[in-house]
Amino acid sequence: MKVQDLITSNVKSCRPETSLAAAAVDMWENDCGALPVVDGEGKVIGLITDRDIAIAVGTRGASASQVAVGEVISRNAYCCRMDEDLKAALKTMRQEKVRRLPVVNDSGILQGILSLNDIVLRAEEAKGKRIPELSYEDVISTIKAICEHRPSEQTSSTGA
Repeated sequence: MKVQDLITSNVKSCRPETSLAAAAVDMWENDCGALPVVDGEGKVIGLITDRDIAIAVGTRGASASQVAVGEVISRNAYCCRMDEDLKAALKTMRQEKVRRLPVVNDSGILQGILSLNDIVLRAEEAKGKRIPELSYEDVISTIKAICEHRPSEQTSSTGA
């Protein structure tokens, strides 16, 4: 199975100068928890999540309309390609602990998004000797890896 078989293609995105408030409204109106962040050419430069917005507003002492998306996002944009094998995309999600991957073309231009929701809804149970292309086991191992807590700086420096 390829990434293109599961993605959401009409995905809403935002720009680095978009306010957190405007990004939150877009998420609300489009029933999603993340927006790819693109530059002027449509190339993915990051991803903003509803969690990013909540933490930024809660820790910055500024309203969501005063903080730009570009001030909050990580510049590590983990992406996948349309023709990529789904198993490779799941591996990226597990390794990078991300629930969503923007889907880009060879130039880095946004084509869609692959989310855990897309994946979970297509998973199938293995029946007898029939092994599905996307099994419940594939999904659970990915979710488990994503949910596993990373060691904190304090824990790793003290050896606890």
